Amino acid sequence: MTLYGYHGALPEENKLGQRFVVDLTLFADLHEAGEQDDLRLTVDYAKIVALAQEIVGGPPKKLLESVAETLCAAIFERFSRIDGVCVRLAKTDPPIPGTYKDVAVVLTRWRSR
Repeated sequence: MTLYGYHGALPEENKLGQRFVVDLTLFADLHEAGEQDDLRLTVDYAKIVALAQEIVGGPPKKLLESVAETLCAAIFERFSRIDGVCVRLAKTDPPIPGTYKDVAVVLTRWRSR
């Protein structure tokens, strides 16, 4: 997903905003959904996308790590079927010198049971 947000350590980033690329991998036992071909037994991906838009487009944070942690916690809070999540959150145009595709953090979190 490419989303717009206002996160960063510099005031300009919080004011002007920038694009963020979010890649999510969700871990869940979905064998019943697959066997029964029943949407009620799986994860509603549209709701996951809406949640990512809400978090990335929400109040500014200084660190990518903080945005990613907030997204992981919100996924666990709203989607009981999900047991684990891996999020890669990247800035495509950070205000740092050099040539690169993006800068990113990758977090993998598991639900505490």
